[in-house]
Amino acid sequence: MDLDLRLVRYFVTVADELHFGRAAARLFISQPALSKQIRKLEDHLGGQLLLRDSRHVALTRRGEHFLEQARQLLALADRMQRGLEPDRVRIAHIFSLDSGRVIADAFRERFPDVRVVESSMDSTRQLAALLADQLDVAIIRVTAAMRTDHPTGWRHALLRLEPFWLVGRPGDSPRPAASLHERPIEVFGDPPGSALYNTHGRYLSSLEQHTGLVLRWLGNPGTFDHCHAAVARARDEAYVLEFDSYAHRYAGMGMPIHRPEELRPVYPWSLAWRDGEQSEAVQQFLHLARETAERRRWLQPERDGAPLWVPPEDLLDASALTP
Repeated sequence: MDLDLRLVRYFVTVADELHFGRAAARLFISQPALSKQIRKLEDHLGGQLLLRDSRHVALTRRGEHFLEQARQLLALADRMQRGLEPDRVRIAHIFSLDSGRVIADAFRERFPDVRVVESSMDSTRQLAALLADQLDVAIIRVTAAMRTDHPTGWRHALLRLEPFWLVGRPGDSPRPAASLHERPIEVFGDPPGSALYNTHGRYLSSLEQHTGLVLRWLGNPGTFDHCHAAVARARDEAYVLEFDSYAHRYAGMGMPIHRPEELRPVYPWSLAWRDGEQSEAVQQFLHLARETAERRRWLQPERDGAPLWVPPEDLLDASALTP
């Protein structure tokens, strides 16, 4: 029996969700029917791909290996059916942080006839979508785990080292710098152990371990407006550790921002794209992204006397940390 691509798509969806109910909802089929189709695929392949009980779903070792191949197979099948679309580029943003938006706006201005399709998703989902040919370009933090779990099928290049600032409360006195240890530090992120703990959260955990800070995790409200509302209504003294993209928006609303005195955390954003042939539009987007990074000096953030910092695993890419 030939391999049924429909069953492969079902498996990839379950692997993405690690939950049969959510996967079934995405696929618009019933959960029992999805379970039956996954068993059918496993029978055809002659081995178990998923471990499941009443509460958990996990990939077997064979399932992890098959998932990598399945993503590449589906991406190839989609490209064969659709062909390269020269007039479209699909990208994703992480909420309203500005790296992707700045590049997308510059691209639209230079190439007004190319359609830019934008989505919002975190780094992990962006990579999964990229490998499944649902995105053409991702702008993400590339982790060691990503490189280990997906060693082939994609490429990446460092795009930006985005500094963090300490955002004060309304009414605080303005000053250029503040200590990480003079007030509690709050972060908009989902903490370890939560269902939504993600790549950004792991960055913050690494910062905690390096500095000895105990961060206040506020959850991830998503948009800047929600973050601003939470800070504006706070009554206790604290600083919010915030991306450069957001920090200057806070400053424009009358909230002081300060450079951290002890070190300057920077977040390593990378461009990621699939191996193989790219449409002319995607090639133009990648070229413009690099051009934008160079023009804006995104890889040369100001040090202001404090050493730049990224988690140890990111030092493989963040060569700009060295003077």
